[in-house]
Amino acid sequence: MKTVVCPKYGPPEVLQIQEAEEPAPRESELLIEVKATTVTSADARVRTMRMPSPAFRLIGRLALGVFGPRQRVLGTELAGVVKAVGANVSSFRSGDSVVAVVGIRFGAHAELVCVPESSPVVRVPANLTHEEAVAIPFGAFTALYYLRDLARVEPGQRVLVVGASGAVGVAAVQLAGFFGAHVTGVCSAANVERVRSLGASRVIDYTAEDFTQDAAEYDVVFDTVGATSFVRCKRTLKPNGQFLAAVLTLTEFRQMLWTLLVGGKRVKGGVTPEKRADLEFLMTLAAAGHIKPVIDRRYTMREIVAAHRRVDSGRKVGSVVVTVGEPRV
Repeated sequence: MKTVVCPKYGPPEVLQIQEAEEPAPRESELLIEVKATTVTSADARVRTMRMPSPAFRLIGRLALGVFGPRQRVLGTELAGVVKAVGANVSSFRSGDSVVAVVGIRFGAHAELVCVPESSPVVRVPANLTHEEAVAIPFGAFTALYYLRDLARVEPGQRVLVVGASGAVGVAAVQLAGFFGAHVTGVCSAANVERVRSLGASRVIDYTAEDFTQDAAEYDVVFDTVGATSFVRCKRTLKPNGQFLAAVLTLTEFRQMLWTLLVGGKRVKGGVTPEKRADLEFLMTLAAAGHIKPVIDRRYTMREIVAAHRRVDSGRKVGSVVVTVGEPRV
C-alpha cells in the first residue's frame, strides 16, 4: 500500500510517497480502506516543528521525535470503507462507510489504516461523501470542546469568533449558532460572505476594521488561530466574559491561572479530547444540516506536497482534503 512519509522536519518537499506492508487488524480493530483524509494545521506544525514558543518546541521534539517525527506517517483523520474487522469487533462490519479520528497517534495518510473499535470512529451519514465527512472532525472537535465544555455557551449570548474562516473557525461559527448564540465572525474580506452564509449575524473584515476597538461587548471571544490576545480583547469582553485561546502559549497559560484566581474576565484553553460520542454528535448535526462541511481544496495523494503548501499559506478556508482511491458517489 502507499503511504505519505515525513522522514525529517522541514518544508512540504520533505514528504515522500512510499510503499508499506498492508496492516492486519488486531482482535478489536477495524481495517479501513481510506478514501479521504485531510492536511491540518497539526500536520503542518509537526512537519515543521513550528510551535508557539521555544519551550514548546523543546517539549515537541522530546514528545514527537528529536530529529524527525517518530510517527513518520502524518494525518489525524480519515474516512473510508471497512475492509476487515478483528474477531472481537461487534459494532462494525466489512463494507461499512466510516469516518475516524486517530489524533496525535497520526497515521491517516495511508491507503489502509487500522483503528480500535473503541476509538472515535462512526458511520458516515448517508447524505455526506467521504470528503465531506472527513472535513468536519478536526475543526469541529476543537470548537465543540471550547464552546460547549469550556465556555458553556448559552442561548442569547454574544460570541466573537476570530479566524472565522479556518477549520476551527467555520465549525465555531456554526456550533455557536446551533447553541443559540449571536455570532460575530472576524476574517479577511475575501471570506466575509462565506462566514455570513454559515450563520454569523455580523462579519468583521480585519483588514478594514480593528475588532478590538468595536463598541460591542461579548460574552465569549474565541481566538481560533492565535491572531490576538487576552490583553487586546479585554475591553470587548463583558465583566464575566471569557477569552478562549485555541493556540496556547506560555503567556495564555499564565493568564489562565491568574484569571482563575482573581475571577472576573477569564482566559480558558486546553487539550481537546477526542471522544467517540462527540464524533457521533457532530455527524448527527451534519446529517441534519446544522453543520455544513467546508472544503477549501481537494488534492490527490500524489499532490500531498501542494496540499501542505496550501495549509502553510495560512489562506485556506475550512479544510484541505486529500482523496485516496476512488471517491464515494
